[in-house]
Amino acid sequence: MPRRHTPTRRTCLAALLGGAALATGVAPPAVARGRPRTVREVPVGERLVDLSFDSPSLGGPARVRLLTPVGWERRRPGHRWPTLYLLPGGDGDHLTWTVDFGLKTVPELRDVLVVMPDMPLFGFFTDWWNHGAGGPPRVESYHLREVVPLVESRYGAGDRRVAGGLSQGGFGALSYAARHPGLFRAAASYSGFVHPHQHPHAVRAGMTYLGLDWLALWGDPERQGEVWRAHDPAHHARLLADLPLYLACGDGRLGELDPPDTAPDEEIPGLEDPADPFPDDVYSPTETVLLAENHTLADLLRAEGAEPATHFYAGTHAPAYWDRELHASLPMLLDALHGAG
Repeated sequence: MPRRHTPTRRTCLAALLGGAALATGVAPPAVARGRPRTVREVPVGERLVDLSFDSPSLGGPARVRLLTPVGWERRRPGHRWPTLYLLPGGDGDHLTWTVDFGLKTVPELRDVLVVMPDMPLFGFFTDWWNHGAGGPPRVESYHLREVVPLVESRYGAGDRRVAGGLSQGGFGALSYAARHPGLFRAAASYSGFVHPHQHPHAVRAGMTYLGLDWLALWGDPERQGEVWRAHDPAHHARLLADLPLYLACGDGRLGELDPPDTAPDEEIPGLEDPADPFPDDVYSPTETVLLAENHTLADLLRAEGAEPATHFYAGTHAPAYWDRELHASLPMLLDALHGAG
């Protein structure tokens, strides 16, 4: 079936791309201690708790969903659980992991606290450069200076941490791990935008399509190249080489988990490089771009002596694949959580 015809808008459109940056290109303290003054806590079902508060870093409301361990509500003061941070795609939806994926039914997570924070649309796990002015949204500061200290001081999260993320969240997991050594014991990326400096036109296309100022994120990829590089996992392969890593990505073609009526992704002007056009059988151009970046990162990690677990497959940028890859990566993540050291 040809790729180019009038497609239907896909629910994962807002999660097309992923990344992270900081206003100055200098990492903040790994995990500054502190927490919001007022937190609204609402149980929303068995083992699920939603938190909401006003975030100074975001300049507005923030939301976090917790999947709590069995017996969490009877926790003793000072007791800590190993903690899995699951990061959202570009839509920033903190509910994705429990709505689209059956986390509550995974027996291996019964003794793990799962923390799922939100972020603004296309927040890119970034303290935005904002043309040199800084200021909100400061997504990295929100996650690491507000969410992590909050759940560790008030909700039993321990300092044994691992992270996984889909699309932009995959970038966030790897970027945070590289920029803050010791923060995570392992990281997994599912269709992650893991080398944005390889395809800056894709960042521009995705943000422009949503009416966002793409230069406010990291600046110009040449003039502010140091800001781009500071947050790009591929530029920090050496810092990631000692961590257990899982990289998964499809090739953008139809795969075994795509239903027969799958429509091509909505066409995004500027996503295709005229010098390197997408093959006609590509249904998910974003996934094709991301696969190239994942291959680059995997090669760089191997050059540093690392042995990342990789799964590259035929498939699109779709939740069915992220669900499969989450489950495939869990043994590695939980091994790192529960292992010695």
